[in-house]
Amino acid sequence: MEAILLEKIRSAADAKKEKVFQIEKTIWDNPETGYREWKTSAYLQGLYREMDFTPVPAGNIPGFYCDLDTGKPGPMIALIGELDAILCPEHPSADPATGAVHACGHHAQSAALAGAASVLKDPEILERLSGKIRFISVPAEELIEIEYREELRKKGTIRYFGGKVEFLYRGFFDGVSAVVMLHTGGGRKSFSLSPGSLGCLLKKIEFTGKASHAGATPHLGINALYAANMALNAINSIRETFRDEDHIRVHPIITTAPGAVNVIPGRVTMESYVRGATLQAIKAANRQVNRALAGAAASMGASVMISDRPGYMPLDNDRNLYTLSKKIMTSIAGDENVRERGQVDKGSTDMGDISCVIPSIHPSGSGAKGTGHGINYVIDDPYSACLLAAEYLAAAAASLLENNALEALRVSAERKLKFNSFQDYFNAIDSLNADCDAVGYHDDGSITIKLP
Repeated sequence: MEAILLEKIRSAADAKKEKVFQIEKTIWDNPETGYREWKTSAYLQGLYREMDFTPVPAGNIPGFYCDLDTGKPGPMIALIGELDAILCPEHPSADPATGAVHACGHHAQSAALAGAASVLKDPEILERLSGKIRFISVPAEELIEIEYREELRKKGTIRYFGGKVEFLYRGFFDGVSAVVMLHTGGGRKSFSLSPGSLGCLLKKIEFTGKASHAGATPHLGINALYAANMALNAINSIRETFRDEDHIRVHPIITTAPGAVNVIPGRVTMESYVRGATLQAIKAANRQVNRALAGAAASMGASVMISDRPGYMPLDNDRNLYTLSKKIMTSIAGDENVRERGQVDKGSTDMGDISCVIPSIHPSGSGAKGTGHGINYVIDDPYSACLLAAEYLAAAAASLLENNALEALRVSAERKLKFNSFQDYFNAIDSLNADCDAVGYHDDGSITIKLP
């Protein structure tokens, strides 16, 4: 990137900093979880209208996009900000009614994206670029409240649990040549880069036994809670069989169970992720987990319904976008403030799904302190979390689209993607959907195990 263009971007961002900081604070004070971000979406759409953008809303779910046309032919680049909060009721700033709080930094992302949009609209910057820039405010990145999202899916409101996957399905990424976002992070470095992150598969598990009096007639009951406990133990017992290089993570929780101490529990539900570095590894580990679930149910004489849903694909950061991002970050913050982690991040994001079909980059910024998703997470340095992030986003788009979009065209020409088309990708993740009553009991005393 030409030094004069970067200087214009940094100067334009600095002029907007107070507004950007105000946006971060406003969204922090109004946290909403995935597919419920109606206030946040409306607030941001109003801000973009004030900047003379025309928001295109998603309609029956929160979120929207705005386009900026340079007036010159060229590819389209997408910049992303996430809208949703997480649930952490113990956090001091949590919404007392919902338990939602932005202990994930998504509110700072949205502020940075709005700042970048304002910067790139500057005529002195825009005239140097070719093609289009799409600013996408995406709902529902955090994979939480799975039962709620399953209800939305059954109603036909959504098809996919993750907001970026849903937006991809709805055509919001059609025609996009490269996707850039920056996740808010902490630490002493201003920016950090990694090769990617893990993918995940979602599981909902329902054990059904038979309720009975826990004191008088326990022999007439089938304890669904014990079946669930045995399943947890069985999963723990297979952990050492997971290969280190596959980075398998399985972390089930019990979500509902009867609370009367004098009743044998007849129904218990669980949720879990199966995370891994590749889709193949995730599928293999999931088969082991399903065997553990079915075996535990059979040992107690209980039934178990296993429902598998696609979570997020592993993230593969595009190498050309990685190299470009490192150069930009170094120019903004200095080489000493850019960290290359070398290993994949152990979390999961729906940017992984986008990276399957469009060259993508998902690095991290700084400005937060405390534990992510924890009770002490706050933005203590809005300059880093919001302003430097806005500068990076604007500079990334400008670097891709300056000089007749030469860099964007190179990224597109040299792309290496997991799938040849959007449809091939959707076919792959749709195949992960499964609902299976895993244990069958027969009159002759035999048992049949059927796995998803």
